[in-house]
Amino acid sequence: MTDKVALRRALLSVSDKTGLADLGRALSARGVELVSTGGTAKALREAGLEVRDISDLTGFPEMMDGRVKTLHPKVHGGLLSVRSNAAHKASMMEHDIPAIDLVVVNLYPFEATVARGAERAEIIENIDIGGPSMVRSAAKNHESVAIVTDPADYTALTAELEAEDGQTTLALRKRLAAKAYAATAAYDSAIASWFAFSDQGETHPETLTVAMTRGSALRYGENPHQAAAVYVPRGPHASGVAQAEQVQGKDLSYNNLNDAEGALDLISEFRDEGATVAIIKHANPCGVASGDDIEAAYRAALACDPVSAFGGIIASNRTLDEAAAEAITGIFTEVVIAPDADAAARAVFAKKKNLRLLLTGDLPAPGRPGLLLKTITGGVLVQGRDNALVEDELKLVTKRAPSEAERRDMMFAWRVAKHVKSNAIVYARDGATAGIGAGQMSRLDSARIAAWKARDAAEAAGWAEPKTRGSAVASDAFFPFADGLIAAAEAGATAIIQPGGSIRDEEVIAAADERDLTMMLTGMRHFRH
Repeated sequence: MTDKVALRRALLSVSDKTGLADLGRALSARGVELVSTGGTAKALREAGLEVRDISDLTGFPEMMDGRVKTLHPKVHGGLLSVRSNAAHKASMMEHDIPAIDLVVVNLYPFEATVARGAERAEIIENIDIGGPSMVRSAAKNHESVAIVTDPADYTALTAELEAEDGQTTLALRKRLAAKAYAATAAYDSAIASWFAFSDQGETHPETLTVAMTRGSALRYGENPHQAAAVYVPRGPHASGVAQAEQVQGKDLSYNNLNDAEGALDLISEFRDEGATVAIIKHANPCGVASGDDIEAAYRAALACDPVSAFGGIIASNRTLDEAAAEAITGIFTEVVIAPDADAAARAVFAKKKNLRLLLTGDLPAPGRPGLLLKTITGGVLVQGRDNALVEDELKLVTKRAPSEAERRDMMFAWRVAKHVKSNAIVYARDGATAGIGAGQMSRLDSARIAAWKARDAAEAAGWAEPKTRGSAVASDAFFPFADGLIAAAEAGATAIIQPGGSIRDEEVIAAADERDLTMMLTGMRHFRH
């Protein structure tokens, strides 16, 4: 391969004209002939630069509303010819095809057009054809041609031309070619996804394409021997942890991001409710509560399991104020995530220089659509988000109906249980979790562990009894036997909410009636693995 190539002719055709004039001036100053199309040529001329129209190079006018302008042998011949190949050189001479040494192209704004809700006809017109064709041609022939698809690379290009006396190096051309193919792959992925999901209404298309851009490399993954990075989807998507503003603190780790996602997902369930706080540890909630304000909600959430909360992730559904910040910084906390924090709160957090403060600006919609992807050996599992609500579909199956207070606590516990690893048992009372049992192989064990944690919390706080007394309990899936329900009753629960559907439902219902419990079935489970 040729290492250095002198730059004599450049073809520029861009939708994003950021930095275009400066690049044009830098190229023109080196005697590079500028060939351009439509709006790009106009912008270059307005900058006082001499530009050759693409129609002058091809001998063919632009036509069909600009759909046909660069799809021509004189363009692609100039891009694809192998300069060291005698037959290629002869063809260029015979057909008067000029060599093109640099292509600067960024594509029609397809993703932005979709994102602003344009009509189908406009979306179709923003599918670029000539641009990707030139990008691929130039990238394939990177031995001789430099391809720039990102305005952020203009500086690197001009710096190299300065350092190499108007030449590009193979190292730069290879790097730019790799980036160019990634750009066209992502562009095609966005188009394919729009056709499949938005235009055709498919849920699981035959071919699933996913394009993501690396946000940042992380120090390591779950453990120091694992490499990791965070990637952000291209095109329209819900904003979340990856887009949050980090106001202060150390760099986020893989585990921080994973736990912060769990915290944000849970607190979004309460986006439109009163002040609510969730405390997450190892992707499981260890306390969730609503209150008159964020400080009160935090203290109630912390009371559920103050031991596990140490070093946890705290999420709020409201702007943080000074009182909330003072309470939150009372123990060691890894990450705090909220829509915003006022100046006084930020000043309090600033005293804890290692604490990461993430501000989202808003919370994701709790019922938002989307796909969840999980890799397995040799493939990927894909499913829709668990965004179902069941409050209007509850079925009373016991003799006693719930009181209004019991029903509120049942629904609170149910919404939290949706975000607890299976098998999940959640006790709640007065708008706060009283005990959480997560990730056990036995549902009975989860019920017992949650009650045990509630007793420990009561003892630490000096309460007369654990808050499971008079609580509602939610189970993310049915009770396969009555033993889990009986354990909840022994812990003091008076109300049960669960999916139902076990072959022993009648046995479980009978056990509830024997203990004067009220129980409602959702007909829907919320496994989370």
